[in-house]
Amino acid sequence: MKSLALLGTLLLAGSAFAAAPRDTLVVQEAADTPTLDPGATYDTASGEIVENIYETLLTYRGNSLRDLKPLLATGWTVSGGGKTYTFDLRKNVKFHSGNPFTCRDAEYSFERNLVTNSAGSGNWFISESLLGTGSNAKDDKSITWAKIDKAVECNNNGQLVFTLPKVDPAFLAKLAFVGQSIVDSKHATGLGEWNGTEADWKNWIGKDLQGSKLNAQPSGTGAYRLVRRDPNTILLQAFPNYWGGPPAIKNVLVQKVPELAARQQAFLRGDADIIEGGGRSVDERQVKGKPGVTWVDNLPNTFAEALFLNEKIQNPKLLGSGKLDGRGIPANFFSDVNVRRCFAYAFNYGQYIQDVQRGKGKQRTMLLPDTFPGYAPNVKTYRYDPAQAKAACQQAWGGQMWQNGFILNANYRTGSVPAQTAMEILKKNLEALNPRFHIHLQPKQWSEMLTDANQGKEAIIPLGWAPDYADPDNFMYTFYSSGGYFFPASNWKDAQVDQWLEQARTITNQAERSRLYSLVGQRAYEQAPYVLLPAPVNYTFYRDTLLGAGAANFNPMTNFLATGTHWKDLSKK
Repeated sequence: MKSLALLGTLLLAGSAFAAAPRDTLVVQEAADTPTLDPGATYDTASGEIVENIYETLLTYRGNSLRDLKPLLATGWTVSGGGKTYTFDLRKNVKFHSGNPFTCRDAEYSFERNLVTNSAGSGNWFISESLLGTGSNAKDDKSITWAKIDKAVECNNNGQLVFTLPKVDPAFLAKLAFVGQSIVDSKHATGLGEWNGTEADWKNWIGKDLQGSKLNAQPSGTGAYRLVRRDPNTILLQAFPNYWGGPPAIKNVLVQKVPELAARQQAFLRGDADIIEGGGRSVDERQVKGKPGVTWVDNLPNTFAEALFLNEKIQNPKLLGSGKLDGRGIPANFFSDVNVRRCFAYAFNYGQYIQDVQRGKGKQRTMLLPDTFPGYAPNVKTYRYDPAQAKAACQQAWGGQMWQNGFILNANYRTGSVPAQTAMEILKKNLEALNPRFHIHLQPKQWSEMLTDANQGKEAIIPLGWAPDYADPDNFMYTFYSSGGYFFPASNWKDAQVDQWLEQARTITNQAERSRLYSLVGQRAYEQAPYVLLPAPVNYTFYRDTLLGAGAANFNPMTNFLATGTHWKDLSKK
């Protein structure tokens, strides 16, 4: 009870921290948490918490990216020429509400994701597997209730059966994604969420679940349940009836602390066990080697990051005059390839590696981790070249951009030193080319940026991608296809690239897929839809009182913020 009283004080005090007790994990991060509804979870800040409240059918084994093991499932069989998957489900499992976990909950969860599948969710790729399209029923009239109902069903033995329209070798890995967690159907419908029947399904097609009632009152089967939440703090407690046994950590406190210095001070005092850092350069200077700190280096990096250059900016507030008259930019400013090339040549990649990654970074040729099959090391890359940048700028918009100049307004994530540094490097180098070039930067809350990016309302935005499942398609299609998740944030479309990517999804020959991805990478170099940010060598750090973390248990698909492990696997000495 002493710990809960202390946590209540922390929750109310906001930024007034106290030393973290032994049975309590304190996590501090810069970003807010957009949602606690699995059906809307498609960002790392939300996923970090949702994956500890809810559970999926399958999860990753140890630190493997491809070896899966049962979680809420206990086993499965594949039949029907690779198109039918039958899952045995774990028994004697309870939701936080006290309701028992049944096959109906699993069926409801997947049907709910297929029905509500929206642009801001990660349900497009499970819809592709089960319905043959990443769209919802409003955008694709071939989707019917009968089609959804047939795709996932419970048989008479209480087994969950998926029926795919075609073979998908990545299907099992997709089921391990946090957004496919199993929700409590009785609890959800009792709150007023979709009732799970044909009678009500049309009212929920494409509905944004980010602010759903389930977001406010989650009920999962995971080791931790939500106790309290306010805009700056989330308090969770170990679920006493967790089927996997009681975890050592009894309480978890997740605090939003935008100021990096405040997070660092709390961490070094021992008031926080894990914090979101400020990038390698900052973290090595301020945290590494300090008393009470465990530093783990040379971990695998499975992220891809870029500065998005939006070719159709849907936010008049960022456009100034809305014209290329020296007092603003037009909404299609980045639709000119010479503008994009100018920005790509103006970015100092080496400086970013030194300033943010402390020399431990690598410039990739494409937005795909170099550890994944399909990565093409021979594709050309941009380099910092002021002369080339100037030449491209002078050609842009028939010379108008160079002659008239521009004012461009752009945002970066509040509290993110790497994002801010990247934008400041670009701003400095572009403004040095021409005194008529002006870029105005301002910080913005992550949840707002994410929503606006999905609606095409950001001009330039630093965005990264963590894999949903271990296949190159998850990166290449996501970034480069006009049907991919990031298309609304960039509005870049190339018909030949779309064709190559669709072709790569229909074949199993990895050599041929790699050839197609190489062609995509080369075309992307020529068209410069993004400024590719160098990839860092991954690392993590945490208080040395924390046990269960470290390289041996680190999985980059789990708990992005720091430990690479679920909270239930941690303890404190």
